[in-house]
Amino acid sequence: MSAYEKAMRPEDITRLFVERSNAGDAAGVAALYEEGAVMAYPPGVLTVGQEAIRELWEKVLANRLRFEPEQPLPTLVSDGIALTSTPPRDGSGARAQVVRRQPDGSWLRLLDQPEFAPPSL
Repeated sequence: MSAYEKAMRPEDITRLFVERSNAGDAAGVAALYEEGAVMAYPPGVLTVGQEAIRELWEKVLANRLRFEPEQPLPTLVSDGIALTSTPPRDGSGARAQVVRRQPDGSWLRLLDQPEFAPPSL
């Protein structure tokens, strides 16, 4: 997986996710995650590990979904860990990821919560 462009800023991961997803590249999407990453998707389920994330994205991308970039919220960074987030265009809640700086200076997702529903009042 080292042939893929690396995210050199935490915010790069979202752009690379959109590019790779729209290309139908599940392995490329999985390469954005650490080996032991945890993804809270599908809703109510934890998908654990880069290989399981790749398998999940193979199924999702088989439907030929099209993703559009979303405007990120400000990134919080502290000591090699960052929190990235975006509000979905449809206003359906939020997305948040914890990413970690790798020894080569690139960033990978460690925790991914792709869907937060807005709180019910």
